[in-house]
Amino acid sequence: MSTEKVEIFDTTLRDGEQVPGCKLNTAQKLKIAARLDELGVDVIEAGFPVSSPGDFQSVSEISKLVKNAAVCGLTRAVKKDIEVAAEALKHAKKPRIHTGIGTSDSHIKYKFNSTQEKIIERAKDAVAYAKTFVEDVEFYAEDAGRTDNEFLAKVCEAAVKAGATVLNIPDTTGYCLPEEYGKKIKYLKENVKGIENVRISCHCHNDLGLATANALAGITNGARQIECTINGIGERAGNTALEEIVMILRQHPTLNFHTNINPKYLFDTSVMVSREMGMFVQPNKAIVGANAFAHSSGIHQDGVIKNRETYEIMDPADVGVTESAIVLTARSGRAALAYRAKKMGYELTKLQLDCVYNEFLNYADCRKEVVDTDIHEIVAMSRKHMAIA
Repeated sequence: MSTEKVEIFDTTLRDGEQVPGCKLNTAQKLKIAARLDELGVDVIEAGFPVSSPGDFQSVSEISKLVKNAAVCGLTRAVKKDIEVAAEALKHAKKPRIHTGIGTSDSHIKYKFNSTQEKIIERAKDAVAYAKTFVEDVEFYAEDAGRTDNEFLAKVCEAAVKAGATVLNIPDTTGYCLPEEYGKKIKYLKENVKGIENVRISCHCHNDLGLATANALAGITNGARQIECTINGIGERAGNTALEEIVMILRQHPTLNFHTNINPKYLFDTSVMVSREMGMFVQPNKAIVGANAFAHSSGIHQDGVIKNRETYEIMDPADVGVTESAIVLTARSGRAALAYRAKKMGYELTKLQLDCVYNEFLNYADCRKEVVDTDIHEIVAMSRKHMAIA
């Protein structure tokens, strides 16, 4: 069965880098951009060129480096922003200008002290001006998640008429529920003239922990681009995690979507971004966390040892992880202990295992984890009671 492609727009170097303490220099950005290109992302949002000379330089150098992905620069709906972005992107093989404006009542009233009519004009003018520099123009309706759908459709229609090739519908504050966000995308598909000629993009934030769910709701209702970051890094609680949305689509073939991402690079890319940004990845992070393929419960360990699929829906090797981890704790059972002991060269009979396991429990109750050196000591102690080779 043929599947539809979902484009992956990575904004690790723009939205991700806005996280306090995660500032990257140009050399670091180039290193990550090269990996993202190798990973298979379709668009790399390299930065916000007008924001600083350093960011301009980074976008310019990334434009020269990247061989496959489109390179994108963010702007406000301001002529100077657009001019600077165009200059930074002039060496890109596939340049994209990402311009837009806030569309919710809150943004119109408090950020711009404006009216809906004026916002539509600014949106139209920004897209048309960006179009004079590049063919590929993405329009974002900031805070679209809290924007009235009827007005949002009018703004999007104006952007399409002005030449936008992509419409970004951000849930900027992470407020939407998946059903609500999905309905918003569906409404736009049904009510914006010319929308069949452009790609709808989902840029979802994780303030309520719903970024990935909202992105999924977006594509099942007609969007065909996901804006995401490695490790889900981003403003406040972060963005849709690239590794999550990619593996959801891969593990659920009945959705009939695919991406160009090579999942075998996911874990190494996660480690690279974490290291370069100095941002710790929580151990229970889906797909790339240290515990994503680790098992410490005896019931789970017994099942995984007998057949990995009992408790793992993904092969660790698919995302670049060497193997599942059997972690020994006080909750572990005999099967896990025997498995780890065998890897260390101990072939235990059932009686020997019973003896070693009793000693193991005494250790495990006093420690968070029993490591290999402890196993040697446990076996040595058990030898006093029973002959063990």
